[in-house]
Amino acid sequence: MARNVYFSQAVKSEQNLYEDLIIESLKIFGQDIYYLPRTLVSRDDILGEDRGSKFDDAYLIEAYIENSSGFEGAGDLYSKFGLEIRDEATFILSRRQWQKIVGAWNTTVDYPIPYEGDILFLPMSNKFFEITFVEHEQPFYQLSNLPVYKLQCALYEYNEEDFETGVDEIDITQVKASYQVTMDYSTSSNNHFTQGETISQVVSSGITVTGEVQTVEHLSTTGGRITVSGIGVTGIAEARDFIVSASIPVVGAKSTLSAYITKVYDIGDTSSASFIDPADGGGENSEFELSADGFLDFTENNPFGDPSDTY
Repeated sequence: MARNVYFSQAVKSEQNLYEDLIIESLKIFGQDIYYLPRTLVSRDDILGEDRGSKFDDAYLIEAYIENSSGFEGAGDLYSKFGLEIRDEATFILSRRQWQKIVGAWNTTVDYPIPYEGDILFLPMSNKFFEITFVEHEQPFYQLSNLPVYKLQCALYEYNEEDFETGVDEIDITQVKASYQVTMDYSTSSNNHFTQGETISQVVSSGITVTGEVQTVEHLSTTGGRITVSGIGVTGIAEARDFIVSASIPVVGAKSTLSAYITKVYDIGDTSSASFIDPADGGGENSEFELSADGFLDFTENNPFGDPSDTY
């Protein structure tokens, strides 16, 4: 026998009231977070991953942290790879608010919902969390509707993604954590490269090396030092780097500066007194790298086997 048609759990006015109460509760007891949708740049359909993701939007929205006593997960672990922080958290977002603030503007997907791989930035703790699972059926149809998303997240590990959100406290992550190459340049004008612009160098016919300027240091009116991240190449599959040349210029896309590279620094090059590691000015990265070279003798063909066994 069918249920009584005169009693309905899907009354629109009750559903709207329920959602209004949830939104008000999130605004009172929640935290402001930035929602960063992931934009796929070069998806690998075989391995199911993206080799060059970027985040160019950040939406401020309120969310409730379900873990009231602290972050969950395995916590801080000491392993053979060093200290690993495996914090996890569950964020609750209003569906209506997410569609209004994020979904209405995010036109990169066919069906706008939170996706695994998107990132949440929590200003309270200055941490990034990557969405690992989106639970969309809790609470389970209490009024025949689903008013919230529950986002299960893990602490995000930076992997050379491009941040261009316009929020300084988010975009600085790329400057601090990305792999960067330091180069000196000279120019005949008084102009200099600008931070954040893309530079390119045509190293040979049909082969162009590009990168994004992260830091700029003016050494003189006709020269300076830059650090460049996100180095890529067009025209060939293998990796290439910027080259020192007095005839092949490096051109800035925004500044339109045409300059020539006079020096490219490697990890062990500290010949310049003003050279600073872009990732950490007080670090000893170069010293550790050079010391590690003495742990194994890489001139041996077979260092772990019989010396007579050569290949």
